[in-house]
Amino acid sequence: MTATDAQPQTQRVRRRARPPARKASGARDAVALMLLPVALLPLAAASFAGGGTRRWFGGRSESARADALAAKDAAAAAFYELDTAQRDLRISIETITAVDSSPGARRTAEQFASLGQRIDEVSHTYITAVDAHDLERDDLDAGDAAKARAELGRAKDDLVRVKGELDRFSQSLTPLLDKAETQLARLAPAVERARQSLLGASNALDAVRDAGLRADDLAARLAALGPELTRLNQGAGQHGVPETLERAEKVQREAEAVRVEAAGLPQRAAEIDRRLVSLRTRAQALTTRAGKVDPVLSELRRRFAAACWQDLQQVPTQAAESVRLAEQRLKEAGKARAEQRWPDATSLISTARALLNDTDEAVSAAGDRLQRLNAVSKDPQVEIQRTRFAIRDAQRLAMAGRNTPDPRHARPLDDAVARLDRAIAALEGRHPDYWHFLTETEAVRSAVSRVVSAIREERGAAAG
Repeated sequence: MTATDAQPQTQRVRRRARPPARKASGARDAVALMLLPVALLPLAAASFAGGGTRRWFGGRSESARADALAAKDAAAAAFYELDTAQRDLRISIETITAVDSSPGARRTAEQFASLGQRIDEVSHTYITAVDAHDLERDDLDAGDAAKARAELGRAKDDLVRVKGELDRFSQSLTPLLDKAETQLARLAPAVERARQSLLGASNALDAVRDAGLRADDLAARLAALGPELTRLNQGAGQHGVPETLERAEKVQREAEAVRVEAAGLPQRAAEIDRRLVSLRTRAQALTTRAGKVDPVLSELRRRFAAACWQDLQQVPTQAAESVRLAEQRLKEAGKARAEQRWPDATSLISTARALLNDTDEAVSAAGDRLQRLNAVSKDPQVEIQRTRFAIRDAQRLAMAGRNTPDPRHARPLDDAVARLDRAIAALEGRHPDYWHFLTETEAVRSAVSRVVSAIREERGAAAG
């Protein structure tokens, strides 16, 4: 028997204790009133003589009855308080277990079930004590009343003791209950945000279709969220609070992504159109520029050593092939745009742009090579002085505040000086490799720059 079932039984106990009311006719009542003085005379005489089975006023039996009734009322109050506390705590436990599936939450539910067994035991003891003693019967003597008071007092004490255990257990649940209530408070707003995001995405798709754009991929993504919305509508009672929160956040996130992409689709279509026109124009210009590479190579072969131009021999052929491939990709991108396959169009445009960028660099390299070789062959000193200045500047920095340079800095700078000298000496031949000279001086300046950066970092760290 649970504590919840005990109160109605207690009420039945009290109802059974009340004597039934008797109906009398008006004639019988009148006769009874007339005979009452006569009937009372023997009773009064017997009472004064010490006879009779019950005293009407005072006496030890009535005092014991009053004490027993007071004990019964106190036990009933304790029972009611325990039953109310158990009901309230059951709601808290159900809240925790609905939200939290951790081992701690499971242990809490098990502890509450164990407490429930003890509550059932003391409730049964209380109900048994109430059923065992009819404190309103006429022939209740002082001994029976005292026994009832003792049993009801013990039942009340047991109820109060278990109520104390229940209160202490309830206080220990505060962290878990706060966490659960926080998640429950987040649940309804999260589900509503998910629904609003789905509505926003649907409206954005409708607007895109009204503008003549299909957005089939976005529509498919939105349709895939339909089952998730169904589960949200089924509620946390069926799917659990944490799972419902996670599902609501997922639906909101994905629906919002669809809405943003749909809202930006007209601009995306216009951007694709613009890039197609721009890249087609660029491909035509590169075709014209690639045609000028052959004269540049001819001059390089005529004026400079083979090492200065051999790596550029394939530029015209590679440029023509790259432009052809880029134009093919642009044609495919235009078809994808017409079919509104936006991801495919974007990908193909990116491929075409990369091909044109490589072609642009290769075509420019031939002209840049001729220009740089012309300059260094006319006056190598410009490149030599530029490199020597970089070395001397690094040497001054290495010696700043020191009597002798740090070997970690001095050694690479000395190597840079020696490397520059070797590059200068290589120019003394009949057909100097000016391109090798240019690449060597550039490498020397890069090595010197690394030394300068290391010195500044070390000094900055020391000052800090």
